[in-house]
Parts: sequence; C-alpha cells; structure tokens
Amino acid sequence: MSDLASPPDHVDPPDVGDGLPDTSEQAETTRSRQQAPTPAGTGPGTTLASRYRLHTRAGSDARAGAEFWCARDLVLQRDVAITVLSRRDADSGAVGGEDDPTALERANEMVMRALRSGCFEHEACARLLDVLSPGAAGLPADVLGAAVSEWVPGRSLADTLAEGPQRPISVARSLQPLAAAVEEAHRHGLVLGCDHPQRIRVRPDGAVQLCFALPRPDVSPADDVRGLGAVLVTLLTGRWPLSSSDAAAAGLASAGRTSSGALVPPSVVRPGIPLELDALATGTLGPADAPGHVHTAAAVNRLLTEVIEEHDSEALLPPVRDGLPADPHDVWQDSRAGDEPVDPQRRRRMRLALAGLGAVMALIVGSAGYQLTSVFSDPSSPVIVVGDPGATQGGAGGPATGGRAAVAGVQVYGPGDGDNAARVTRVIDGDTTTFWRTHTYRQQLPALKPGVGVMISFVSPVQLSTLTITSPSRGTRVEVRAAPTSDAGLDETTQVAGAVLDQDRTTISLAQSQPVQYVVVWIDRLGPGEDGYVTQIDELEFRRALT
Repeated sequence: MSDLASPPDHVDPPDVGDGLPDTSEQAETTRSRQQAPTPAGTGPGTTLASRYRLHTRAGSDARAGAEFWCARDLVLQRDVAITVLSRRDADSGAVGGEDDPTALERANEMVMRALRSGCFEHEACARLLDVLSPGAAGLPADVLGAAVSEWVPGRSLADTLAEGPQRPISVARSLQPLAAAVEEAHRHGLVLGCDHPQRIRVRPDGAVQLCFALPRPDVSPADDVRGLGAVLVTLLTGRWPLSSSDAAAAGLASAGRTSSGALVPPSVVRPGIPLELDALATGTLGPADAPGHVHTAAAVNRLLTEVIEEHDSEALLPPVRDGLPADPHDVWQDSRAGDEPVDPQRRRRMRLALAGLGAVMALIVGSAGYQLTSVFSDPSSPVIVVGDPGATQGGAGGPATGGRAAVAGVQVYGPGDGDNAARVTRVIDGDTTTFWRTHTYRQQLPALKPGVGVMISFVSPVQLSTLTITSPSRGTRVEVRAAPTSDAGLDETTQVAGAVLDQDRTTISLAQSQPVQYVVVWIDRLGPGEDGYVTQIDELEFRRALT
C-alpha cells in the first residue's frame, strides 16, 4: 500500500518559520504541535498526532474498545475515517487506569494486525492510510492507538433503511462486493471484522463498504461470515440479528428469535424475499452443525452472484410484484404500483385452475374428434373392443397397467416461487424433446433448501400403477408422494415410492398406492451438472391400474 510504504503520514512536516503569517489551517496545526502534553479525552475538535482533527462521532464498538470518527486530515485537507482505541469504555465513557495491561495488550495486538493487513486493498474496503501505534507522539493520554482509512461517502445502515425497504435483488447487488472482499481477505489469512453495524457504510451507488478498521483481537473468519449474513438480514428486514447492544447503538431494531433461539427467517418478517436469500441469511447465522449452514465467505459470494445472474437472465420477463414501486431505470414499469401485491397462494391456485381448464378443453376437443370420426366411418365395419390400446397385463414381478392417466395440471412445488415455473408444463406435453430443468445449484441439496418438486393434479382421484420418468440426469433421487390438496406442505404428504434415476427412462411401481388426485414428484438429490447440481425432466408418464 503506497501510503504505508512511504514514511508515516503523521510525521510532522518541517516548520516553515520564514516570517510569513500562517494560513488558518496551517497555523492551527503548528500550534497543536507546540502543545505538550496532549490532554486526555477525545471529542469534536481533538487532534491526533498533530494532524487528524476529530469532528463527527460515527459510532463505537464496545467489545473492541473502539470509537469511530470522521476526522479532517489537516495536511492533505480531506476527510478520513479514524478508529480510535481508548482505555475508557467506548459507550459509557468511563476511563480505566493508565496502567491497564489488558487494554494496552489488546491495542498492541489490534495495531499489529492492522499493520499486517496494510497491503490488502479491495473496492469494498476503505483503504488503510495510516496507523498510530500505542505511545505515538501527539495522542491524548487515554488513547492507545488509532487507524486512519479513507472516508466512505454515503450513509450508515440506519440512515439507508430510514428511506424505506430495499429490493431483494438490490440488496444482493449491494452486498456482493463486500462478500468478495471478505473471501479475498480470508484467502490471505486476514479478517475484516464486518460483524458490527457501525463499521459498515452504504455508498451513494448503493454498494456496501467496510469503513472502519481495527477489528477486535478475537474476531475470526466465522465472525466475518456471520457479519455478511447480518448485513444481509438488516438490509432485507431493517433488523440487526447479532448483538442487541450493537443494534441499539446503531439505531437499529434487533432481529426476532424463536423460542429455541433460532433466527426468525427474513421471509417471515417480509414475505416475498427469494428463497435463495432467505436460505443464505439463515445459513450464515445458524449453528455451525445445522443442515444448510454456510461456513465460508466464498460460499456467500458465490450464492449472491448466482442470485444476481439468475435475475439478470430473466430481465426480459416481467418481475414478480413485491409491493415496491419500480426503479426509474427498470424496463418494466407497473402502472398499478398502488395495488396490493398478488398473494403467491392465489397465483398457485390460479395456475392450477387454468391448467385444469386447458385439460378439460383438450378432452372436449378429443371427444368431438371421436364423434366426427364415428360419423364418417364405415358403419358396416365390425367394431371389436379388446381394451385400452395402452394397457398391458402385469407378469410375475410387474403390476398390471392401464392407459396413460390424463393429467389436469402441473406446477413447480416447494419453497419459494419455484424453479423455472414457466417451463414445467413441458413434463406432461408428450414430447421428450422438450424439458423442464431445476435451477443450477453450486451446492447439493439440502444445502439451500430441502428439495424441489413437481405437483401433478388429476381431475379426480385415480388408482395409479406406474410412473415413468424420462430424464438424462442420472443420480437424481426422487420420491413419489401423495398429497391431500394442491397446496399441501411437504409434511402433509405421504411417500408411496422412490427411486434413483440411473437410466434415460426409469419406471417406478405405484402398485401399493391408494387412489390419489394430487401427486408430488419430489427431488431431494440433484444430478451432477457442468457448473453444479441440476436435474432435467423430459417427461412424466403416469399409468392407470387395471380394474
């Protein structure tokens, strides 16, 4: 880092005693150099090392014994961010003893860590400009050290949220650069300490940036990952999920917890949050041994990048309305911005009703075609009824199957808005050259969610014999589950069969099932893909049992 490679910024410039009057700022600096000893206490107007004048307190980190200030660099005439380490409690202001060995040891360790990280630079981290070691000249008696970094223009988290809720995709875009910075820092063996809300600022372009240096000595990479999750939850819900005292100091509400102490998912606080962001938030902040726990900043960065790429790939499609007005630069502008957002359950029922209507229309058209054929056929020809042309008699080891069961509707089933929901009808179109595919996941299920499925609806309960799945995604594990209703939760369904897809066409026996109107083909393990894990289904073919 150029500023640290050169002589320290706080070294006094040569005195210009040429008889000319000093300018106001220069005279102020000259007089401060001549004051000795430096009085104890920090506040607006305090000058550190005869160079940095504090003017606005931006917050504090009591666990680190640190105060955050916006200050003026009197030499370069610019605003800077300063983290001041003090013997006194950063919140109460109580001053400890001058010989407090714990405070001095803590300050030395934090300063040494800052010096080691001096070469690290990233756009999402304010650049470190100067480090004032314990005992440096020009420090007040109760100041043990300080770190000077670039000032980040913009707003605090609390000020940002005061302007209203943020769109989930905007939150993902804002946080992704910081996640990339944490990932890179961890690769270099460094920690950033982004688990405190007042160390974070939001730039005018919306990007989240770490402003204040000197994380506490016991901070770890896991704390950085939790910090990323905390910033995500805060921008989505306006509630800080870590220390409640830090939340109060930052002017933020504390995130809710369940009776067991688990974080209330952001989607509960604010419906409409995408499943991926909801799972990422709970995964970073949950217990380390919990299913779906996110352990690394690399995983956070990768998942945020996937959310952004998925959103951008669907930019030509109208977005799901989330109750917020469209941004001025959005392609899709909603003239009904004042209307209430559509209920997702209502959308699901409407899709099912439309699919059912389409199936009924197909039956009517087929019946009319049959009647026309009867009218114009030769009546003298004998009619021999052998049975359903698609029927087969079961032999030893195989069930007796009837014709293909007519499907009334199909939809993506599971948490969230569904994977590629607009294409799911392709699994029942009778054409194996078309297909439906899940999203591509960088981590195998259930890292982000327990699974994804397809809900099949019939006009009325039907006794099924077999299900044949045409799919190239070998290694996919599926469960066939009976559901009482079209919107039943997974815990309300009953598994009747299961299989691992090991060939292009896999036939699953449903001979032991009861008559059912709603069937879920549930995928709890995806097949391997080029860039992660994904399952493709070309066709689902249900056969009725012979009666």
